[in-house]
Amino acid sequence: MARDTTDFRPIEGVDELVEHLAEGNKPRDKWRIGTEHEKFPFYVDGNAPVPYGGERGIRAILEGMQDKLGWDPIMDAGRIIGLVEPTGQGAISLEPGGQFELSGAPLETIHQTCREGNAHLAQVREIAEPMGIRFLGLGGSPKWSLAETPKMPKSRYEIMTRYMPKVGTKGLDMMYRTCTIQVNLDFESEADMRRKMQVSLKLQPLSTALFANSPFTESRPNGLQSWRGEIWRDTDNQRSGLLDFCFSSDFGFADYVEWALDVPMYFVVAPARGQRLGGVKRRR
Repeated sequence: MARDTTDFRPIEGVDELVEHLAEGNKPRDKWRIGTEHEKFPFYVDGNAPVPYGGERGIRAILEGMQDKLGWDPIMDAGRIIGLVEPTGQGAISLEPGGQFELSGAPLETIHQTCREGNAHLAQVREIAEPMGIRFLGLGGSPKWSLAETPKMPKSRYEIMTRYMPKVGTKGLDMMYRTCTIQVNLDFESEADMRRKMQVSLKLQPLSTALFANSPFTESRPNGLQSWRGEIWRDTDNQRSGLLDFCFSSDFGFADYVEWALDVPMYFVVAPARGQRLGGVKRRR
């Protein structure tokens, strides 16, 4: 999501979290597809990565897109870090290394998704190409070292950058040097969610192989078809990889909630003065 949402109302128990997932059930005629499209910006002259600031930087692209689209800015400590369509039908955000992301609108067909992606690419090219900037759609950054990769001024990413090396060897590469296209799907019931979760997990190795396109690292062949896939093998294995418990015949919303509660948190958003964070009562 491009825009963070915060709700400091105390959560009294696991049942509330389970119910929150169950509220996502939708009838089939309301099902939609949502995609997230990431790409690396680079300067045509010299093929250098694009920093946040400056007249030809990421901020300037965002400001140009804001003027073109009329979308609302998303701010972090006074800096623009994204845009959101006023009615919630899409957003633009930044990944840690400047990867430019479209969070697409909920759409009915893959054909609509294709048109949305092509329209977005045409819009961002119109803004970026006069600055000498183009975009690269690969799973992994093929040229720049981690030290050469710019860092976006988003508070969350500062925390993640400090935490990632504690839980894996490749977390910083994941943050700063990978791109992807993600899909979000609706479900009509707990059973439908279970089926889609299980099928999607089983398809992950196949999709990694089919769409492998990250064979270069720091301007050299890395010996892999999918460097991005290798990176995810040791990013944070407590919250990634194949989730064995999802393949249970009775897997449901509560199982997912219990797993999520057991995964260590990266950070907690501190409440404003006079508010408090509520704990969650576990059932064992």
